Amino acid sequence: MKIKAAVLYEMGKSRPYDESNPLQIEAVDLSTPGYDEVLVKIHAAGLCHSDLSVIDGSRARPLPMVLGHEASGEVMECGAGVNDLKQGDHVVFSFVPMCGHCIPCTTGRPALCEPGAVANTKGTLLEGGIRLKDHSHHDLRHHLGVSAFAEYVVASRHSLVKINTAIPYEISALFGCAVLTGVGAVINTARLTAGRTIVIAGLGGVGLAAVLGALSGGAASVIAADINPYKRTIALQLGAHHVIDPADSNAIQQVKDLTCGGVDIAVEFAGAIKALEFAYAVTKRGGTTVTAGLPHPSHTFSLSPAILVGEERTLKGSYLGSCIPSRDIPAFISLYQTGRLPVNKLLSHTIALEQINEGFERLANGDALRQVVSFA
Repeated sequence: MKIKAAVLYEMGKSRPYDESNPLQIEAVDLSTPGYDEVLVKIHAAGLCHSDLSVIDGSRARPLPMVLGHEASGEVMECGAGVNDLKQGDHVVFSFVPMCGHCIPCTTGRPALCEPGAVANTKGTLLEGGIRLKDHSHHDLRHHLGVSAFAEYVVASRHSLVKINTAIPYEISALFGCAVLTGVGAVINTARLTAGRTIVIAGLGGVGLAAVLGALSGGAASVIAADINPYKRTIALQLGAHHVIDPADSNAIQQVKDLTCGGVDIAVEFAGAIKALEFAYAVTKRGGTTVTAGLPHPSHTFSLSPAILVGEERTLKGSYLGSCIPSRDIPAFISLYQTGRLPVNKLLSHTIALEQINEGFERLANGDALRQVVSFA
């Protein structure tokens, strides 16, 4: 079938993106679903820094590629072997397809699925297939098994989580990345318990979702840190108890003064080494620092093993919020439905597919929270 999609042919185009237009909106061919695959009509797709990092070239992917990985939609057709979904079901995408058979999957860590990681790196679906072609019949790669900046997609069944049909698509899309990664990093990776103190460093859509997750999880003090004053204002509006500009010369001491020596948990989402250094510095003795940011692969972080050992610190990475999507997406949606996780407050812009380059310029400039492409 012919569909409209946003295709990236070249990484590293100059800004502003609404002038250089790195994403080309064009008609492409989408094949019918194969075995264990599903055709989904995309209703909403979020703009995320993980997409932006491919556009600017800091995270290389095989091109050409249809971007987009945070999305929700409606099942239109199921391929052979898919027996637990049907036409009309609403689904949220997980940007790591989970085979269910590798060691990480069978030990409860599907975010680390080995075949899923291989497929995502190659730009294919879980079983290695490519279902998109351009007007010259050349392959278009899949972004993280999703490629949601398109009217329709074919995805592995193992990239999909069925959800309640009562949730608006523009909201449910956020659970596929911003909420999974942000809330998951706080609850699953850092293992926040009630009464603990936490710093959230980096207040994009994921970091602000983490602020909501920390509040929902019962943190006694939530300190939000970002160099952007607009993001700090939003964090306060969402309920953060304090905000810090990490660029201030005394920012680390400010956190220590607020928390009697440092926080129990610091979680970094900025994808910048300075932000990770700040997060590690404000974590107290015996505390846990988590990073879910993805800086350029060549960037490194150094620490003192003597401090790591002598203060019994913990430094952890978090991918997909250490989530089990089939468990956590419905759980987080339930928190949203009961008012304890108001992720609707993260949605700042709803745009058309034709406005996507403008949206990524807004994202790169720090002028948005979460933007969603609506296909309604």
